[in-house]
This record gives sequence, C-alpha cells and structure tokens, in this order.
Amino acid sequence: MPASPTISLDLPQKYLEQVKALLRTHVPLTEVWAYGSRVTGSGHEASDLDLVLRNPQNLQEESSALYDLKEAFTESNLPIRVDIMDWARIPASFHREIERAHVVVQEVKK
Repeated sequence: MPASPTISLDLPQKYLEQVKALLRTHVPLTEVWAYGSRVTGSGHEASDLDLVLRNPQNLQEESSALYDLKEAFTESNLPIRVDIMDWARIPASFHREIERAHVVVQEVKK
C-alpha cells in the first residue's frame, strides 16, 4: 500500500543518507518503511526514528539481519535513536496503523 503523497519524513538529509547507507549494507533485499512521529509531524528534533522491515517476498518471514542492523545503528554516529521492528512480528492492527502513515525509506527493486 503506497503512502500518501503528502506525507514526508522529518529527518535532515545528511541523517537520512546515513540511515539509507546502513540499510543498504545490512538489509539490501528488505523494504524499509519509516512511521511514527517523524512521519506524522508530531515529532521534535530529538524524536527517535521508527523503522519497520518488510520482506517483499513473504511478509510473514522475519528478517535474519535485524539484530545486526540494530547494532549498527547503535554504533553509528547518528544523533537520534533508531527503533527497528520486523513487520512479521507486529500485530495486524499495528500494520494498519503503519500503512495509513508511512514513508518508504528503502525499496526493493523487482
């Protein structure tokens, strides 16, 4: 489900590039969506960045690289906390909430 074209990610470009580089390194075949306060406009400068990993081949399959990716963000020099969840591990009710307001941070080329 595509996000609304009026929704954007409230994150400085230099930080977004760092996030994308870490995603390309650790989960290159995984779709990644941002959601939460940095997408809905209710965040502030110190708000965390909420990301969800989605396996485009099977939305029920968990990402095996989740732990390594979390560790990479912890060790990075990003000045914000990044919370990462796996689509396959969150309830369907939360899926619907994220689908309503998200920004695709990384797409998987088909």
